[in-house]
Amino acid sequence: MEEHDGIEESSVRLVGSSGGSGGGSDSRWVDGSEIDSESTPWCVLEENVGREGYGSMRRRLAKKPRRVDSFDVEAMEIAGIHGHHSKDQTMWHTIALAFQTLGVVYGDMGTSPLYVFADVFSKVSIESEIDVLGALSLVMYTIALLPLAKYVFVVLQANDNGEGGTFALYSLICRYANVNMLPNRQAADEQISSFRLKLPTPELERALRIKEALERRSFLKTLLLLFVLMGTSMIIGDGILTPAISVMSAVSGLKGEIQGFGTNAVVIISVVILVGLFSIQQFGTGKVGVMFAPALALWFFSLGSIGIYNIFKYDITVLRAFNPAYIYFFFKKNSKDAWSALGGCVLCITGAEAMFADLGHFSVRAIQIAFTCVVFPCLLLAYMGQAAYLMKYPDSAERIFYDSVPDTLFWPVFVIATIAAMIASQAMISATFSCVKQSMSLGCFPRLKIVHTSRRLMGQIYIPVMNWFLMIMCIVVVAIFRSTTDIANAYGIAEVGVMIVSTNLVTLVMLLIWKTNLFLALCFPLVFGSVELIYLSAVLSKIKEGGWLPLVFATCFLCVMYTWNYGSVLKYQSEVREKISMDFMLELGSTLGTVRVPGIGLLYNELVQGIPSIFGQFLLSLPAIHSTIVFVCIKYVPVPVVPQEERFLFRRVCPKDYHMFRCVARYGYKDVRKEDHHAFEQLLVESLEKFLRREAQDLALESNWNESEFDSVSVRSRDSGAPGGDGNEDLTTPLMHDRRLEDAGTSASEEAAVALPSSVMSLDEDPSLEYELSALREAIDSGFTYMLAHSDVRAKKNSFFFKKLVINYFYAFMRRNCRAGAANMRVPHMNIIEVGMTNMV
Repeated sequence: MEEHDGIEESSVRLVGSSGGSGGGSDSRWVDGSEIDSESTPWCVLEENVGREGYGSMRRRLAKKPRRVDSFDVEAMEIAGIHGHHSKDQTMWHTIALAFQTLGVVYGDMGTSPLYVFADVFSKVSIESEIDVLGALSLVMYTIALLPLAKYVFVVLQANDNGEGGTFALYSLICRYANVNMLPNRQAADEQISSFRLKLPTPELERALRIKEALERRSFLKTLLLLFVLMGTSMIIGDGILTPAISVMSAVSGLKGEIQGFGTNAVVIISVVILVGLFSIQQFGTGKVGVMFAPALALWFFSLGSIGIYNIFKYDITVLRAFNPAYIYFFFKKNSKDAWSALGGCVLCITGAEAMFADLGHFSVRAIQIAFTCVVFPCLLLAYMGQAAYLMKYPDSAERIFYDSVPDTLFWPVFVIATIAAMIASQAMISATFSCVKQSMSLGCFPRLKIVHTSRRLMGQIYIPVMNWFLMIMCIVVVAIFRSTTDIANAYGIAEVGVMIVSTNLVTLVMLLIWKTNLFLALCFPLVFGSVELIYLSAVLSKIKEGGWLPLVFATCFLCVMYTWNYGSVLKYQSEVREKISMDFMLELGSTLGTVRVPGIGLLYNELVQGIPSIFGQFLLSLPAIHSTIVFVCIKYVPVPVVPQEERFLFRRVCPKDYHMFRCVARYGYKDVRKEDHHAFEQLLVESLEKFLRREAQDLALESNWNESEFDSVSVRSRDSGAPGGDGNEDLTTPLMHDRRLEDAGTSASEEAAVALPSSVMSLDEDPSLEYELSALREAIDSGFTYMLAHSDVRAKKNSFFFKKLVINYFYAFMRRNCRAGAANMRVPHMNIIEVGMTNMV
């Protein structure tokens, strides 16, 4: 099923089972930043303007300070009721998860013994045991320092509610500091249960200063975004290089085994395997995924077993490489060549970022157990076994992996190696799809068609455009380079670049979010960042030998992603500036200056508050407008998943007789949005009816109790209506209401009903409510219409030349060729009305 990026809703279920981790118990930042001083307040007349004049209402609003949105209170209560699904598992379940990580997380790192020593000793010739022991010691301590010490023990802890990766770190930072470039953050978003913001303590004064600096300086916001986009671009580059080098390294084992099997044959076979690998992506990995873990477990077992065999058969003295002094001897003997060999050594940690990026599918403990108990020892044994073989046969460095395999085991190991290479490629391709989806969710990538290949696992997706692009690029890389050594030069830059980005982001998390001592927080980038910069200097020296390729890929994707984000932010700011004023709406009257005909119009826009200017275009272009209007806004918030019962905000816009409402649908960057428009329409109607009934109850309470009793907003105000009866207070209700909440709260409702006035107990007899419900039913019978804006974005005439070039040509080209509004919803075209307009930015 497709994922659509503009107009769609969640699944059909009315009862959500996921919840938050006690948003009511967790504290949040309390520094006043949740109120946006630049944003226009919601419409001043929302319930009872008919009772009082417009001027009177404005005088009342001027006398009272702005309060917290009433939905903040409601979201707080919902978050407190539901418990988030914990990842705490039993020991056996954790072990089972650890076994599964072998096939998903460690495929890339597990296939590195195919090409590491071959690349290292292409830079340094083996003249003595110092060369072999030094290279082995360098590989061993690189694996121990970066994947083990950095990722297993530190980076995995910096997860975003169990989600990992570059964008997960960015979203975590965005929650604690308002650094998102798109200014659509609402106070209600902080009440989503997965936000988990903590009240600052005296120990976090440093964090508050950093937070204020990030929020005040737009330059720092842009720099942070560019840094994240660069890391994401490098990951996409990995999606191109990993299949190429993994498959080609596995196939190259046939060169010395089959007579006449040369480079051309290796290239042809690799291309055929790559075409087949990318062709099956459309079927998803769900059916074959169960075989990944056993296949990789067998592969790691083979690495360890062959390594032990070679150590005892050829030279057990390679254990001396545990002495790091051999690294010093290696550099002293080979000097510049040893520094150049670092570019090959860094390949032993390719895929280390996958431990963090794939965290959402597993748990921290499972990934830690799998690496420390299986992956780490097996890799050490494999490299020590190859080093032992090289001590006796130094001329076998070019194809050391297959030469070190016993002759009787060559073909079984070759088959397992080829399968492992394909699995490693599959994992990186899937990670690229997920990365692109997250980028799209946070407004940093053009909208593409996304197909969900699994009904049970939301992470299994397929992006056709990216799939075929990756395939073409992989084939081009294999056909041009024709050697794993040259591809390895390119591969190292992409891997080290991602690591440097994660190091800096985790450091910012330590300073901003964790209660980390300043000395310890600075030790992290000093130790690991220094090592990564040394490796980066080594791989950058190979720019002429293939290292230019990932830089070109990263630059292209960075330009695409930043241009899309830049244009989207300017477009949103333009819509905020041009939104329709409430004075104008009041002048039009309830007829909106036209004819109101029965029906429900769903107008999709990006504004979280205010009336979009496109609504004025509809009023001018159409001879009549629907009797009920709902402004629908699809918004992504910086959390992995928004619980279903906390997803939708619902409120009234303008006075009652206007029959206009707003729906804000909030999604996390990992949320799957599958929609059936019939189900969505039914949910909207049910929620709208609940909203109208609750609004009537609020007005009944207001008429019986004094306004002063509701001046303070508390968690209980959700059930007691709009505090103070202010005309600007937002009456809201989730569209996706949890039925089990109703069952659980039945007794409480009955107790509360005893204390309610008689006017509240007879809501069905309220004539205004009955009138509005009957009008709604009449509109439902007439059907739904989806109202979309076919907008064009142009730079103003007085803009700089570069801005005109980016907006009028590059951004406009991407908007024309990405999925448009009509393609983003699965509704009959007969139900769509589009009106064109131009946004000047």
